Formats: sequence, C-alpha cells, structure tokens
Amino acid sequence: MSASATNGTHYEQLHQGRTKMYKSKVDVVLGAQWGDEGKGKVVDMLASDVDIVCRCQGGNNAGHTVVANGTEFDFHLLPSGVVNEKCVSVIGPSRKVHGLNDNLCVLRRTGNGVVIHLPSLFDEVLKNEAKGLQHLENRLIISDRAHLVFDFHQHVDGMQEAEKGGKSLGTTKKGIGPAYSSKATRNGIRVGELLGDFNLFSEKFKSIVATHVRLFPSINVDVEAELARYKDYADKVRPYVKDTICFLHTALRNGKTILVEGANAAMLDIDFGTYPYVTSSNCSIGGVLTGLGLPPQTIGEVIGVVKAYTTRVGDGPFPTEQLNDIGDLLQTRGFEVGVTTKRKRRCGWLDIPLLKYTSLVNGYTCICLTKLDILDTLPEIKVAVAYKKPNGEKLDHFPGTIAELGNIEVEYAVLPGWQTSTEEVRNFKELPENAQSYVRFLESELSVPVRWVGVGKGRESIINVH
Repeated sequence: MSASATNGTHYEQLHQGRTKMYKSKVDVVLGAQWGDEGKGKVVDMLASDVDIVCRCQGGNNAGHTVVANGTEFDFHLLPSGVVNEKCVSVIGPSRKVHGLNDNLCVLRRTGNGVVIHLPSLFDEVLKNEAKGLQHLENRLIISDRAHLVFDFHQHVDGMQEAEKGGKSLGTTKKGIGPAYSSKATRNGIRVGELLGDFNLFSEKFKSIVATHVRLFPSINVDVEAELARYKDYADKVRPYVKDTICFLHTALRNGKTILVEGANAAMLDIDFGTYPYVTSSNCSIGGVLTGLGLPPQTIGEVIGVVKAYTTRVGDGPFPTEQLNDIGDLLQTRGFEVGVTTKRKRRCGWLDIPLLKYTSLVNGYTCICLTKLDILDTLPEIKVAVAYKKPNGEKLDHFPGTIAELGNIEVEYAVLPGWQTSTEEVRNFKELPENAQSYVRFLESELSVPVRWVGVGKGRESIINVH
C-alpha cells in the first residue's frame, strides 16, 4: 500500500473516531423573530425528555414565561427547564456534582456568553420559590466564567439611553450592553474572580469603577459598601459555582441528551439582527457554540420558535407592524406585554422574508408555531411574502441597514381566517381547515416542517403536527 493510501486511511480513521466520540447530539431552541415567541413553553415541553437543559447567552434582559400545573413562572436568569424537578439548572459551564440525581438538567446561562447580575438572580430565586419552585439549592449551578453585571452598569445603561433622546434603542436598562462592553475591553470581572482572592477582586472592582466614573462623572458608586455587599454575595453564590465545559462534553460522550434554550431571538442578534436595535450578544446558532464551548458537529435539531404573527418590544424597524385596530387586537388577545420591561409589545402580521432570513442564519430543522389561537377571530389574515424597493423591484435578501429596511414596501398574501376557537383542540386534524392551511402555507414558504402548533398558554396546548 502506498504512503498516500496509508495516510488517507489513517486520517479517515481519525475522523471516524472523532465523529463517534459523542454518542448524542445537542438540540437547540431558538427564537426566530424579535423574541417573545414562546421559547420557554417549548423548552418546558421538551425538558421532560432530556437529561440536560442549557442557557448559552444573554442576561436578565430576557424573559420567559412558563405555565406549569396552573402556576405562571417568570424567568429572566433562571432557565425555563428549572420547572422540571429532575433537573439541575446550570448558569454557565459546570461539572457533575456527586450525590445529585443522574437526571441532570443543566441551565447554562452564563459561561462565555452570559452576564449575570447577582442581586437580580437571588431575587428571582426567592420570587419563584414563593410560587412553589422547590429544591433549587440542589439543582442550580453557576459558571465560574460568567461575567458580572454591577449596579453601575445599569446606571450607565439608563444614562446612555437618555442621551440618545428620540433615537434611543429601547434597551431594558438592565446593564447588559455596558457589561458586555466591559468584557470586550477586557476589564470585566467574572464570577470565578469574585470567589478567588478577594483582595484581587477588590482591586479589579475599584479599577472598573474608576474607569466608569471617568467616562460618566455623574454616577456615584459607594465602593466600600459595594465591596462589603459582594463579599456577602461571594459566600452566598459559592456553593453554586462550578466548571461546566468538561461536564457537557462528558455528558455527550456518555449519551446524555442535551437541550439548549436560547434567549432573545435571531433579529436581536448583535451581528445578524436589526443593528443597532439589537441586544449585546449572539442569539443565533453561533452563540450556542461560543457560549457553551461546543463544536459544530454536536448540534442536532435546531428548532425555530415562530409566533403566528410578529411582535417586538422597544424601538427599531418593524416592516409588518400594524398601528391600527389589527395591532390593538393582537396586542390585547395575545396579552402582549414584555415579561422583563412590562412594556406593551408592538404587533403586526407574520413576516416570511424575515423568517427566511433567520432560517438561513440558524438552519432550522423544524418549526414550533405558537399562539395560533390569537388569530381565531379574524375573518382574513395577511402574511408578508416579499419586500420590494420603492420602484417595485423585489429584494432577494434581507436588508442589512436600517435605512434600507425603512425604505422597503411589503407585499402581502391574504389568507382566509377560520373564526372558530382553537384553544381546546389537541389534534392537528381537528383544527379548522383554514387554520391547517395557514400552517401549511408557512411550511411551504420556508421549506421547513412545522412540527408543533401552540393554541394556548400551557404545555398541554402544544399540538404535534408530524
């Protein structure tokens, strides 16, 4: 056998060995629009059949609502999978903790990709424990690589929004952007540093405060009081902090099933969204890899969650927005109020060009269509099917600038409504014919199968299509 043939066989064997290293895949749930699609409910539904649920990016600027056993839970830093009591919830990378149930649910919300405001985290834990969430002390793990959001980050966030005046971005003012800025300029502070030598932490904290005071002279930080507070937080958070990167890879090698819960949504991605009206992290499929330390070959299903119409919170372009009775009806029937901001969501028709674009970026293997029931009363339903330039020429791409997006015209298809309640339907074939046609129209336009349809709040209201 020639040397080249031998080398070819050798490399092929290495490749096969690398491929077989992982006995399971990572399934991913991602928002396909501007957020608030119902990802939390989808994760809650799927979490009962997986070993691990992870969060990979964002901060407490995201909000997920889960209804379980008639109780409504609101999550911002805690993952939605935490409702499943068989799960250990991990914020960031972690390793297995001896003595815990083997049915682990890792909620990785920090790690490389997440930023965490400790006061908000512990407030959220207390509020949800009061609603009946139990045994979190044994089921929550926080990554030592998570970057910290401090109160002064939040103050700066508010100041920067105020300075923009009428051109504000509509941020949640939770300090997420300034915290990511600290990370990018390499003077951010991670959870692991809080738990290390406190003198070194104190030095870094004083340095980062001095930098922000120099840039924003009106902010006032009581450094000694904050250090005393974070010394207490160090003791409080220490039992939860672990390293999860090796844990996730070990889990994959051992055949454990993993589900990733994305925060925010594709059109809020800092690279692919409607910049600058976006969040400060990667909410698309790339953020899963960089936020969890996973290689691409570990990804299995990519589930795009699509609301049956379109909403967004805050400012920014919105081609199918309906500033009329239709928008008001969708907002009222859909209870469209932000979980985090409590602001009314802007509402409009379903947008196929937008969904085609986010499908290109994320590679959806299937769709979960949520809140179909909100359309029940409409005699006809419009769906955006194309963007056009002012001269009538159709665009073959999603606009890359706000100026271009603000100058497009929308072409709509008009579909018949069904004017029948779907809230109690639990079988796809029992949906009204026009409702089924609406789902099939979405499938046909995106060339992606719709696997589930949601017609209500609870997990029991999600219908299997395929």
